[in-house]
Amino acid sequence: MEHPQVTLTQRQGYQFEHHYGAGLPVLLADEPAPLSAGVGPDPVQLLASAVGNCLSASLLFACQKYKDDPGALRAEVKADVGRNERNRMRVLGLAVDLHLGKPAAELGHLQRVLDTFEDFCTVTQSVAGAIPVTLRVLDSTGAVVKG
Repeated sequence: MEHPQVTLTQRQGYQFEHHYGAGLPVLLADEPAPLSAGVGPDPVQLLASAVGNCLSASLLFACQKYKDDPGALRAEVKADVGRNERNRMRVLGLAVDLHLGKPAAELGHLQRVLDTFEDFCTVTQSVAGAIPVTLRVLDSTGAVVKG
């Protein structure tokens, strides 16, 4: 079993350096104004990035498994942040749009990919137990092929 590790070191105030390991760049995260200076992504953006990255990688892996080339993928993740029943700020939902780099007609196994790839996304499937995640997949023409 893997045990990925990240070490966070406070730089100043709400700024934290995220150290991922030898040879990997350090990421600086920060809270937005007025709490801090917003010089890096905030924790909600990092969560949204993790979900979008994992879904994109899972989609790419599934396409490649069937020898389909989806072209350059793009993910847009919007976080809905608001107050819960205890009036605490929470991520209430994540809406993900994955954009294929090619028209759906050029991908011979697209439906098979769309039927399975989400289930293999470790981060999204873990997060979705606590935060609703909605997903749409669009091809390069803007047609919605899933969602």
